[in-house]
Amino acid sequence: MIVSHLHRYIFVAMPKTGTHAVRQALREHLGPDDIEQVGLFVNKRFPFDEVAQIRHGHLSVRQVRPYLGDEVCDGYFKFSFVRNPFDRFVSYCAFMTRQHGAFERDPQGTMRRILFELKPHDHVHFQPQYTLLTNDAGALEMDVIGRVERMQESYDAICARIGIPGRALDKVNSSRRGDYRQYYDQALIDGVAELYRGDLERFDYTF
Repeated sequence: MIVSHLHRYIFVAMPKTGTHAVRQALREHLGPDDIEQVGLFVNKRFPFDEVAQIRHGHLSVRQVRPYLGDEVCDGYFKFSFVRNPFDRFVSYCAFMTRQHGAFERDPQGTMRRILFELKPHDHVHFQPQYTLLTNDAGALEMDVIGRVERMQESYDAICARIGIPGRALDKVNSSRRGDYRQYYDQALIDGVAELYRGDLERFDYTF
């Protein structure tokens, strides 16, 4: 997450949606009082002890509201990015097994083990996207939700809203693989659809 008091925005960094490229571009325009929490490539923590103890930067507005206050959380421009859950799940599986290459050797077997056996529901990368973007009542808190499928277009539009110059996003933490559809069989399609039904319905994605 990035909170810019200079430009009055809150960026909710959704896992596996190109957030490191967005962070890298946004950092070029941060003011001295702006804050960021991130744990990969760059190690920064918010100046709130309880939040800083969370070892990643994928925070929701709900989590930081007690520290930032309603004036900031309700008054600042809030944005994030989402991704087709079927594509995002493939990216998650490849990322989480990158050190020992399980996904490269057996993509479907790795996806089945994670989805049906391990079920890491407490892992922020595995959780449905909408859970980071909603308030306690379940309503979306974002002013704009960009799409990974139109990443540059979405980012440029957000820059225009917050008053900073847009630029071409760098490729950061990307992986080489084919179209996500090639990794699925019907059981995986059904399982991912059930797990991420809330994302599919809220953000109008399909397989």
